[in-house]
Amino acid sequence: MTSRKPDEPLARNSRLRLVRPRALATARRAVTTRRTRPAPRPPEGTPPRAELARQARHVLADAVRIARWAAVERGPEAALRAGPAAVTSEERAAAALDLTPGQIRAGWDRARLAGLVELHGDTARPGWRLHAWDRDDSAVLRGWVALFDAWSLVHPAPEGVAPSAVAEVVEAVPQVLSLLQLSQGPVLVPALLDLLGQRVEELREERCEVPATEQTPERPTTGPEAATTAHEPRDTPGTDGLPALLDWALEGLAAVGALTLDPGADARHATLTPLGNWAVWVKLEQICVAAQSPAGNIEQSAEDMLRGCARLTPGPARAEYRAWLAARTLSSAVAELLAVARGEDALLRGLAFEALRVVGAPAEAEVRATVAEPSLRPYALLWLAEYEGADPDDAQEVLTREEATWLWVDTAAAVADHGESELLVRHLESAVQGTVPALLDEVRAVGHPRTVQVLVALAAAHPDPALSKAVRRAAFQVHTGGA
Repeated sequence: MTSRKPDEPLARNSRLRLVRPRALATARRAVTTRRTRPAPRPPEGTPPRAELARQARHVLADAVRIARWAAVERGPEAALRAGPAAVTSEERAAAALDLTPGQIRAGWDRARLAGLVELHGDTARPGWRLHAWDRDDSAVLRGWVALFDAWSLVHPAPEGVAPSAVAEVVEAVPQVLSLLQLSQGPVLVPALLDLLGQRVEELREERCEVPATEQTPERPTTGPEAATTAHEPRDTPGTDGLPALLDWALEGLAAVGALTLDPGADARHATLTPLGNWAVWVKLEQICVAAQSPAGNIEQSAEDMLRGCARLTPGPARAEYRAWLAARTLSSAVAELLAVARGEDALLRGLAFEALRVVGAPAEAEVRATVAEPSLRPYALLWLAEYEGADPDDAQEVLTREEATWLWVDTAAAVADHGESELLVRHLESAVQGTVPALLDEVRAVGHPRTVQVLVALAAAHPDPALSKAVRRAAFQVHTGGA
């Protein structure tokens, strides 16, 4: 019997580096390494992200104070919800924070719209952005963008205006914001009003709206009936109320820090703030990504949409998820994403839960229900941990050894299906086990349905003959049911 030399490496017993498993990142890298998309640069003169985040923190300062007060109180009155307890809770918060009840109401609405707090029945739960507020500039900017998107809810619309007219202006405002960004400076409000009127008319033409005088050719032109119908009001809203609606829109955008309104010598003028300019650019980039996505992902099923997003980097992919979700009811979208997660493609399983992170609170009950499903349990536990405020880098600690091993095999299956052999070899280093034999023992024990295929692919990819042989033997034992 030959003995091994002291300095001869025994690959099948080699130590594995103990690193945090980053399953989804590894699976996504399987496809993104084949096609990289350079990150677009913001317009020249845009402040650094740290400065933008500082400005966003300033805009939401009162909302953060109120959200943290509610998080400490955590009682029924701390929710500041509507109802009999609202006045009492507002007064308590106002006294504690030295703000007026009106400021408390406004700040609480902003906190909810920015995702700083989440309401669950009668309880206010701190949102994950609140936990990351002081240390994560990206979380701050995402929270401010959520508030920016909800500008029409921050400032009440003028009374006596038809809801259809309000909806038209909300739909036309992006065109106004685009003009402000292209102008790179102040724009007179009358010029914005002209553009708003043109855009509203275009929207009506796109809906094929016909003036009331052209809708009723059968009406009699003579006789008693003509006299009774000649003075009936038209259903098509006019443009007389547009100046007031434009003022409402500009004031609402100014209230969230997207623009400033200043009196001019001839007329008022509006100017985008650095935050507003950056936000408009982000929205235009999202539109470009969606327009260039393979096969029109937004109109596709959840499975096809996720396949189309697999080659995108995380930021553009999240923008695509948001666009896809916006075109559907949340309940049906969540159900469709979970149906894809239950399929055989491990890469789509991870991406489905990434899309569910964009959904947030409305998906909590459905995700929590999947904890009982072995194939979804590790993903659901990670989702819930991050939803409840855990740092994504620390969320893996909620998994047991067996669940982490199952996730390792599932991620390896995604890499084997969509990636390259070198990435599969590198994935070996992310296992929580200290040695290859320990890894193989626990992989066999978790009973993942793709265990054999993963081990065969790893054996074929690894350059070390001894390790490859050990992995191949383990694959054969799993296949034959041996120990």
